[in-house]
Amino acid sequence: MNLSKFGEKFTRKAGITQLMDDLGAAMAGGDMLMLGGGNPAHIPEVQQCFRKRMEAILAEPSGFESMIGNYDSSRGNAMFIEALAGMLRETFGWDVSPENIALTNGSQNAFFCLFNLFAGEMPDGSKKKILFPLTPEYIGYANAGLTDNFFAAQRPNIELLDDGLFKYHVDFDALEIGDDIGAICVSRPTNPTGNVLTDAEMLHLDALAEDRGIPLIIDNAYGTPFPDIIYTEAKPMWNENTVVCMSLSKFGLPNLRTGIVIAREEIASAIADINGVMHLALGGIGARMAIDLIRSGDIMQMSHEIVQPFYHRKALQALDLFREELGDVPCRIHKPEGALFLWLWFQDLPCTNVQLYERLKARNTLIVPGHHFFPGLEHEYWQHKHECIRVTYAQDDDIVREGIKVIADEMRKLYQT
Repeated sequence: MNLSKFGEKFTRKAGITQLMDDLGAAMAGGDMLMLGGGNPAHIPEVQQCFRKRMEAILAEPSGFESMIGNYDSSRGNAMFIEALAGMLRETFGWDVSPENIALTNGSQNAFFCLFNLFAGEMPDGSKKKILFPLTPEYIGYANAGLTDNFFAAQRPNIELLDDGLFKYHVDFDALEIGDDIGAICVSRPTNPTGNVLTDAEMLHLDALAEDRGIPLIIDNAYGTPFPDIIYTEAKPMWNENTVVCMSLSKFGLPNLRTGIVIAREEIASAIADINGVMHLALGGIGARMAIDLIRSGDIMQMSHEIVQPFYHRKALQALDLFREELGDVPCRIHKPEGALFLWLWFQDLPCTNVQLYERLKARNTLIVPGHHFFPGLEHEYWQHKHECIRVTYAQDDDIVREGIKVIADEMRKLYQT
């Protein structure tokens, strides 16, 4: 098959495709302990809420028919967007209107569009990059650029904490934002580490971006006001120079692919234009399922009272299990501040994390090797990249417990030999 450069680039084996292939295989059946993927938990109260919502739509005259039979616009469901703009104004005082919001077919789609809006080959022939001021970062970013050498990244400062924990911070002293940077991007909370950048770090990054005349893109897929999977203090932020991306996935609708972009009007309009070319219209079932929760504000209440405590309990439980099972194995765990994951750092790991991944997979336990989470540092050697793994605690408690036991047993064998 004679492929274009586009074809060659996007058919390379990527970390995100490996992750989703493993996730799909595990979800299809078998006895695999799925501690690798990012599928959110099936929270009974949330699923019951959406079941009732679907039943209400089915009971509406022409509700089902319009939901599956009518196109939404390329910007997305207008009633959902209007309701969301109102909620953000009332909750945070953000000066947003429907013109500041565009929906996408999931967050992954949103970032593909945003990254290629601001980076790559520019009209004057120059090339721009997306800067990650803190790595590790989300695995799905790594292959989202239309050209190679699309990302730049900065190693973090590592703060060692008590009880075998640690935390990443932005190294502002080393951070360089050259003329070749088209936008800055951070996730908060961060997938894979559960790190939440402090309010001071966010304000500093916002000031640097504004000073350079480039946008600050904030991946808020796990953040507040929904799904609010944050276990520490974190003030949400938005202004004319920031782009906040949200999602319905981690609230409980991952298969309906509903991403949200909140930005100044010309950016939101550009996303809508790209949607029209790439998709014609947006899939609107997710918006229809959630619109009443947005209008009433119940999505925030459920996030704060159901979703966040559910994951916080599971995070602390998984942390305690790892401490108990690992014993004297030299491991530090990133302080769990949000998202669905624990990030484990095995210092002086006797093999690569890819080899560890294969050993665990042979024991029917899936994790994600950490080297995939360093976009922008692919060609820079740093031993730390090969000593970390990501583990999800979103699966049922019995699966998480058994998976942690397998991981700990394998680690003891590795360090003993």
